[in-house]
Amino acid sequence: MVLDYSKWDALELSDDSDIEVHPNVDKRSFIRAKQAQIHQQRMQRRHEIETLKYERIINDGLLSRIDQLLKSLQQHEGSSKNPEEVVFQVLMESASNPSEDQPPAPPAGVYTHEKEQPKYSQMMSSLVDQVKKEMGEVSSDNLLKEYIKGVQGHKDKVQGLQKELLAKLAELEKEESSKITSDSIHTGFDTSFVAKNDSKGKGTETKKAESVELLNPTAVSGSSSQKATADEEEEDPENMKASDLAKRLAKINRNDYRALLQFISEHPEIVAEKETDGLLVEAFNSQMEGKEDYARTCVHHGLLLQYCRSLGRDGISLFFKRITTKDHQASTLFRNDVNETYNKIKTRAAELAKDGSASNDPAGVEQIQLHAVDPNTKITINIPAAESSEPVEVEARKIFESFSKELQQALSSESLDEVNKVLGKMSVEEAEDVVEKLGESGMLSLEEGIVDATTEEGRKKLEEIEAESKRENRIEEVGEPGGDITELD
Repeated sequence: MVLDYSKWDALELSDDSDIEVHPNVDKRSFIRAKQAQIHQQRMQRRHEIETLKYERIINDGLLSRIDQLLKSLQQHEGSSKNPEEVVFQVLMESASNPSEDQPPAPPAGVYTHEKEQPKYSQMMSSLVDQVKKEMGEVSSDNLLKEYIKGVQGHKDKVQGLQKELLAKLAELEKEESSKITSDSIHTGFDTSFVAKNDSKGKGTETKKAESVELLNPTAVSGSSSQKATADEEEEDPENMKASDLAKRLAKINRNDYRALLQFISEHPEIVAEKETDGLLVEAFNSQMEGKEDYARTCVHHGLLLQYCRSLGRDGISLFFKRITTKDHQASTLFRNDVNETYNKIKTRAAELAKDGSASNDPAGVEQIQLHAVDPNTKITINIPAAESSEPVEVEARKIFESFSKELQQALSSESLDEVNKVLGKMSVEEAEDVVEKLGESGMLSLEEGIVDATTEEGRKKLEEIEAESKRENRIEEVGEPGGDITELD
């Protein structure tokens, strides 16, 4: 089987392991030198390619201007017009547009030795000077023909140069593409496909509906959004307050639309969203205070400003024109909106007032109270003596004296109910601290009750105590279930 290694010919390796060098030459140094040489040649080749491409662009621009000059000279062939005037006119037309007269900027690293690239008009002037120099002294009759001949000769030279540049450029590009380098690696094929389900849209039937002229077209469709915004306003109303200007507006009777129109016309800045929010907050606070009529007026004026703002540039005049028109549907819509908003505020205020009254009920407040869990156990209060010399008593007396006068009096009465009354007035944290100090100082102690065996209830209690004692003794003699088992002989 014959193996074809031709596909590896395009690889250009600088660190080929099969390379052989002279024994006196370091192989690694030779490989690095070869690698540097390959990179240098590659960079030089690419620089030449960029230079040739740029020169061809410049020559194409120059050829177009030479063709224009040659065409102008040929048009005046046989006429009595001075050829130099024709040449001068063409040169002036070429330099008339500065943007077209300036050749394109060279790529990076190309023609860096030249500070400024000459313009096309300067190139044409130099070409005309060369033509004149080549013609020498010519009679006026043959001057035009000599100009045409000289310009045509330079055109042929530029075209020949273009062919040479093209051939050399093709040779360099072929050499560049003959080697596979890391720069030539690119994504050859990359695509993706997502299968989508064809969903056929269902046609919607159009129905004719009776159009009604509304004061606020978005009032019906935006009722849900108004509810959402109302909830947001109720969540944190303390951040918004009615301005002084809004409070002045709220003093105007809600049925006096002439006065309202005059006030808003004099103060157009009041037609703002913050003023509407401030009036609604003022309405809520007034409703909480029981000022129902003033609260309804604030709601009316707040929504009035909202409607004027939502109706556009001429919203103020448009609103009052429709609201004052007799039997206009806009008036009914607006009043219904006012009543609905006020009822929401009224309901919410009533709920908050009810919750506030419930919170003032002492039964609903968490308290710390002292009670014995076992009914036969009694909590006794022991007040440490002031003249005692025992360290425990002295320390307990200090704790007793650190309490408030009211608590000291309750403890001195040795009544648990009086102590509970004082604890009920304290916060939970403060009461817990007091109870902890009472327990540590020994001022609170538990005592077992005395069983009276002469009564029926006392005899039953005594029997229960004796039965419980016998049961405990039996468990001690027999042992706990699941205990150790001893082997009997």
